This record gives sequence, structure tokens and C-alpha cells, in this order.
Amino acid sequence: MSKAQETAVYTHGHHESVLRSHVWRTAANSAAYLLGSLKPHMRILDIGCGPGTITADLAALVPDGRVTAVDHAPGILDQARRLSEERGLENVEFAVADVHALDYPDNTFCVVHAHQVLQHVGDPVQALREMHRVTRPGGFIAVRDADYSAMTWYPELPGMTDWLDLYLRVARANGGEPAAGRRLKAWALRAGITDITATSSTWTFATEDERAWWSGLWADRTMASAYADRATEGGHATVGQLRALSDAWREWGRQEDGWFAVLHGEILCRKDV
Repeated sequence: MSKAQETAVYTHGHHESVLRSHVWRTAANSAAYLLGSLKPHMRILDIGCGPGTITADLAALVPDGRVTAVDHAPGILDQARRLSEERGLENVEFAVADVHALDYPDNTFCVVHAHQVLQHVGDPVQALREMHRVTRPGGFIAVRDADYSAMTWYPELPGMTDWLDLYLRVARANGGEPAAGRRLKAWALRAGITDITATSSTWTFATEDERAWWSGLWADRTMASAYADRATEGGHATVGQLRALSDAWREWGRQEDGWFAVLHGEILCRKDV
């Protein structure tokens, strides 16, 4: 395993303020670019499944197939498993896995999917090679990642730009690449993948409820999550500076004209037959 893989750290962790965002995700709002390619019989590998909301949606869309959901963190799989059981899904299985070295034979899955994963791994090109390896000929590799450097908002209140600057520094110090969205196509080409459809889409938060939710989870995440710990322990920010950034998020959320857009890069790759 390379040094990059050894030292890459999941920046956010699984604090409640992080999962508040993760459980909001659905196949419709986070994997729309893939859905038109799904068939009822398909076998899907969902990498970095987290709490399993997208996983469950994918499983419902392949009732005659099967979804294997994997994550690097064993604890979060319990939550994903419970959600699957609550939805009455019988075609989902769960396992711990490292995307750099997947424990599956070549040509196993019809679709290999990863949402917000490659920005956090030590070697995204190797991860894509592995995803390609376990995909069947004619199958799809589907990847979507945010591009933090392209996030934009209004109004430009003091502190918000400081928040983004800090996040970029912490994520990169952890071995990841927070501006992953724009790099997905380049990484896929370096992995030897040639049939690539590159697209983009956004999440937008503008209504009063959306602003309250988005600003609240980031205000809390800035103070209480693993990201906050890594910011202070790595010498990137003091607790006082984090508190100021948290306050800036809450101030933005109170703005009637507030608007925030998250740009995502997407690639849908077809494996040669």
C-alpha cells in the first residue's frame, strides 16, 4: 500500500452534524446521472455507502439484482443495515472494504458506484483502477464528487471565505483532494479508462428551511466533528477561530437573500466489452 493510501484520512468523520447531511442524500438528488442506465437485474457495488440512503434507493431500483454496499468504517455499516431492514429490502449485503484494494474478483459487478468518495482517498487513480477491474465488460463505473473550490454563495459575509480556505487546507493535509469534482475525468483517463461521459450537477440551498439546515449542520460540524478536531490538532485553526467560522455560517443562514450552490463533477464510464 502506498504512503498516500496509508495517510489519507476521512476528513469529516461520522459526527451527527455530518450524518445530518448524509442521510438527506437520495439516488434522485445524488445519482441522477446514473439512474437511466440501471436495469432491474443489475448487480451493483456501492462504495463508501455511509448510512445507506443512496444504497437503499439503488436496491429498490434493481429488484431482480443485488447491491453490495461497502465502507471503510465498520460502525456506519450498522446504520446502513438497519435502514435497509426498515425498508424491507432483501437484496442488499454489507462489508468493510478499501477502495484501493477491493476484495472481489475481476468482472463481478454491472455497476460500481461511488458518491463523495474519491475526494477522501489517498490514491484516486488506483481506486478507479480497482473499480474498473471489478466491473463487468459493458458495465458502468459511476462517480460523483463535490468541488469545494467551486462552491459559491451570497451574500459574501466575513468569515465564509475563511471557512472555505480552512477546509481546503485541512482536507489536503489529511491526504485528500477537496476539489475532486473537476479532476474525475482526468483521474479516470490516468486509470486507463477511455469511454467516459463527464457531466456536472448542483445542490442549491436558498429557501429559509434549506438555509437553516445547511448553515446549521456546517456550523455544528465546524465546532464538534472530526473535521474540527483535525483542524485544531493539525495546527490549522484555534478553537476561537473555529467558533468565529461557526458563527459566520449561522449569520449566513439568517440572510433572507442567502443562496449557496455546491458544484459536483460526475463521470459515467462504460467498460469495454
